[in-house]
Amino acid sequence: MSLLCVPIAVDAEEEIPAALERAGRARVLGARIVEWRCDGLASQGDASDAAAAIGRLVRGSPLPSIVTIRSAAEGGTCALAESARLALLARVARAAESSDIPRMIDVEHASIGDGAGNDVVRALLASALMPRAEDAPAAKLVASAHDFTGRPADLMRRVAAMQEDPIVSVVKLAWMARSIRDNLEAFDILTSRAKPTIALLMGEFGLMSRVLAPKFGGFLTFASDAEGTGTAPGQPTLRELRDLYRFGAVGPATRVYGVAGWPVAHSRSPAFHNARFAEAGHDGVYLPLPVPSEWEHFKASIGALVDHDRLDFAGASVTIPHKEHLVRFVRERGGTVDADAAWLGAANTLIVRPHGTPDAQRLVATNTDMPAAVEVLSAALATRGRTLASSRVAVLGAGGVARAVAGGLALAGATVVVFNRNHERAEALAESLSGRETKRADGSTHVTKVVAGRSDALACGCFHAFVHCTPVGMQGGPDPTGSPLPDDVHLDDSVVVMDTVYAPRDTPLVREARSRGAIVVDGEAMFLRQAELQSALFLARW
Repeated sequence: MSLLCVPIAVDAEEEIPAALERAGRARVLGARIVEWRCDGLASQGDASDAAAAIGRLVRGSPLPSIVTIRSAAEGGTCALAESARLALLARVARAAESSDIPRMIDVEHASIGDGAGNDVVRALLASALMPRAEDAPAAKLVASAHDFTGRPADLMRRVAAMQEDPIVSVVKLAWMARSIRDNLEAFDILTSRAKPTIALLMGEFGLMSRVLAPKFGGFLTFASDAEGTGTAPGQPTLRELRDLYRFGAVGPATRVYGVAGWPVAHSRSPAFHNARFAEAGHDGVYLPLPVPSEWEHFKASIGALVDHDRLDFAGASVTIPHKEHLVRFVRERGGTVDADAAWLGAANTLIVRPHGTPDAQRLVATNTDMPAAVEVLSAALATRGRTLASSRVAVLGAGGVARAVAGGLALAGATVVVFNRNHERAEALAESLSGRETKRADGSTHVTKVVAGRSDALACGCFHAFVHCTPVGMQGGPDPTGSPLPDDVHLDDSVVVMDTVYAPRDTPLVREARSRGAIVVDGEAMFLRQAELQSALFLARW
């Protein structure tokens, strides 16, 4: 079981009481060990004063302690000369009172490894780590390596050196992730470990390494006790790991899911699906998967997750801008794109079955946006006595969401007009979704028809509903304060305005439409319905 470690920085002796209180609260939140970051404290007074203050921290700690005095070269703020810093760590590990000895000390392996030029200090550390008597505690050494710019070129050499070093008890590696694929190398390092190992990635792309540490046997993962108190980029909070990602339930057999998009930091999908997994007793965890917008990033990132033989990647929600990429990806992999997603040319759901499943059944792409949009807009129109078959609907956008919405509404019999800044793209979408024949319940044949509209036609006063399907107004998107509807568009209580953006719930469009008297359907309604349909697919036993 991986430990949850809370890092708490202490810069001065007067901060010790508050720091101990924070550690107590962190223990309640699930932390099982505390890392005392003593960079600033170590620089106060002489070595005796600093050692005594650190001993006070360790003695009063409600959790087992790791003491770290991080060098500036690896992201710390300690002002001491290198030899003095290392000598102080050795002194802390060899405290006169056993109650002042921490469970571990963290030392950068670059400072004490072969060729580091600190042979005297290394010998001092080695001596400090030796037990003085059978019943006396001895600190263990966490040897660490950090790179805040990216993957170290000599990463595997560093791993081997720390694994083979006789005075090292725990190996710790942390580097800045450049893509979600980087997490897989961290997992491979954990799987092949010869000693207890910590392998964590920093930044937005590295969250997976922190949440899945228990799946691959990581010794611990770090989590801050509150927003803004983290000691590394991308560090989650204890509450997030405990409540959102159910860290305590993650194990070797846990299946991995996620939402792939750009951006995804504000996605509500992890909260929704992890709650559903908990309700269903499903051994799965759902994560944000940030994938930059280009096809090559999507192909490489999702392909790496699918192919990893120990990740147990089981599925994904796919959002802006990758819904069309998903169809291409599954086709190129020889998987199955269902009939509706194939017709739309866009999918929002990927199902991944276990390794060994025949190719055609292993990867399945489908689209839950389409039925969700039809259900939600139908319900809103019904409040005014209208059906989709009797409605004229303007769809704003020409991406993956717009394809699903326009296609679903056209199949339901609505007159659909697509508007997009790039009119040629709107025309291409309209042409691709027109002409599909379906049989109605009464035996008649229905043929879909979608047309592309010019921007000046938005204000014609002839639309019963407007459905917004672009990132405009989305938190973290390219235009979070924008609204897609021109001021001259007529709105009143006979017109439905539906936004597919759900973060924030009250987008600029939602606020504007509500103030002008329209019937408003915010993005929450469609999000919940499509997520419910996805959840049923994720939880199905294949």
